[in-house]
Amino acid sequence: MFEKEKKQVLDAALEIKRCGLVSLSGGNVSMRVGEDRYLVTPSGMRYEQMVPEDVCLIDGRCRPVEGLRKPSSDSAALVYLFEHMPKIGAVIHTHQPWATAAGFAVDEIPDFLVTVMDACHNPVKVAPFTPSSAVGMGVLAAEYAGDSLAVILKHHGVVAYGKDLEEALYSAVYLEEAAKTFVLARAMGAEIPALDPELIAQEKAGWETYGQ
Repeated sequence: MFEKEKKQVLDAALEIKRCGLVSLSGGNVSMRVGEDRYLVTPSGMRYEQMVPEDVCLIDGRCRPVEGLRKPSSDSAALVYLFEHMPKIGAVIHTHQPWATAAGFAVDEIPDFLVTVMDACHNPVKVAPFTPSSAVGMGVLAAEYAGDSLAVILKHHGVVAYGKDLEEALYSAVYLEEAAKTFVLARAMGAEIPALDPELIAQEKAGWETYGQ
């Protein structure tokens, strides 16, 4: 089942690795495919060694429905997010270094750059640390999400999400680009001025018609 969707999950996983947001088998990609059904990348498997059939289909209790692989160890947190954020259709969890580094210095990445405004929609908050494989990662991500499409997990990485995989992918990748700019500006001692809310609104409106 869901052969097309499994390929989309794998393609997104390969893209976050290509963009340097994870290394080896770090992070995970998941997707809602129906009521109480979710696709998730397998635990501890390098993405470039995977084929679509390796993507796991699980239910709302993290029980395997289809596939021979062990689902991601973060499955409980991912299912929590899907159940408590009904508008999202995909979640991407990464260990991206620039956003994680910024999370030690500030409590949120402001909407200071077009990539944050466009792809994350709003400032990205920093959530406290929870251990890997704990449902608390999902609990805190949902709590700190606000109106943004990403949350930075202190000492851990990022959870990005969206109505589909493309929106979640843009959020994760563009957040890293913005975080790198933020960290470099702060390292140079530069002040990052707040932008006029009307200009931010204009930028967001332009994103709505972006693309083909």
